[in-house]
Amino acid sequence: MRISVRFCIGISLTLLSSIPIAARADEQEPAATTDANPLPAAEAKAPPALQPANAVTLSANPEPVNFDAGGLGPIYLTGVLSGLGQVQSNALPSDRSRQIDIGNAQVFINKPDGLLQFFLQAGYYSIPVLGMPYIRTSDATPTFFGPVAQGYLKIAPTENLSVVVGKLPTLIGAESTFSFQNMNVQRGLLWNQENAVNRGVQVNYAAGPLTLAASVNDGFYSKRYSWVSMSASYAFDSNNTLAVVAGGNTNHTHVSTAATPLFQNNQQIYNLIYTRTNGPWTFQPYLQYTRVPELPEFGANASASTYGGALLMSYDFGSDAAPAPLRKAGFKLPVRLEYISSTGSAADGAPNLLYGPGSTAWSLTVTPTYQYKRFFGRAEFSYVGARKTAPGLAFGSDGNSRSQVRGLLEVGLLL
Repeated sequence: MRISVRFCIGISLTLLSSIPIAARADEQEPAATTDANPLPAAEAKAPPALQPANAVTLSANPEPVNFDAGGLGPIYLTGVLSGLGQVQSNALPSDRSRQIDIGNAQVFINKPDGLLQFFLQAGYYSIPVLGMPYIRTSDATPTFFGPVAQGYLKIAPTENLSVVVGKLPTLIGAESTFSFQNMNVQRGLLWNQENAVNRGVQVNYAAGPLTLAASVNDGFYSKRYSWVSMSASYAFDSNNTLAVVAGGNTNHTHVSTAATPLFQNNQQIYNLIYTRTNGPWTFQPYLQYTRVPELPEFGANASASTYGGALLMSYDFGSDAAPAPLRKAGFKLPVRLEYISSTGSAADGAPNLLYGPGSTAWSLTVTPTYQYKRFFGRAEFSYVGARKTAPGLAFGSDGNSRSQVRGLLEVGLLL
């Protein structure tokens, strides 16, 4: 999702994310027990899948707060509270070299069972993004999706079919919007071309290893319901999944706001995402292509595209499959590598989709993570390098530096 106060002609910031819709939980009641014959712990009923999903490097509270709502069934209350500190080189004039802020102060309400289900996400958040100015929580929340960032009603007539309506997580991309949902604290370069939260309706269908979803929505939060998004994923086995995702605007939409970058909101976008788990390892390589058509009515007299690829991976030192000398409960090490290139030239009137028409960039992000029960801490180092940048559209006080280094620390509590 594009967050840019200055990188697109006449527009400001934007964003992205992708959160899977909760699967329908097992509605069977656990077997009755007596003091003389207690139910084995391994057979105790686990909580259903709740939204939003956490990163693979963070473990959710296994005993979330819940209460019986009578005919509605159980309702679950969870949340996240985190703070972060950041230092960086080559800060832009609109940014700071160092700062401390609230990362997340959010609560989540889930009704994940039955024919009628719902999810509500409320609170304050920041969305740090590689290579972009940091927007403080007090500004980010009202600027982007408001204090109720996501919320939807889900109708699930069967375990395989559901319809979801409301403020939805996007189907696009491999990374999600909020920091606790991802291996890394900051969102990546490819994510910054994708949308995040959109308003609309989505249909989900699962048949064995195949999962399909289709949505009509407002793209980059534009209030113009002209976007169509689709995804198809196939699980070859419990360790290997391949997903194909596509989305785009079926019309030319003139909206340009902090949450709606003009050119990205008029684009087409495609992803090919592969996910593999292997013992302590998680691998997620993916490819991305975007295309913005000619939009002379908006000042873009030529089309432009981006091509990119990323590798997200993580090693779990607490896994039983980790070698004994390396095994350490609670420690994980995620790494992200990215490359992205844009086409077009300013002389031809192409839109700016990166650091100037025709620019390229790459990134490395390393995020050592430790979790003890519900408390977690993450230290992050990131580097972004850019090439073929346009004057004034890269890093530093004059916008002409071609690299940026950041150090970041996040500590928090999963409720």
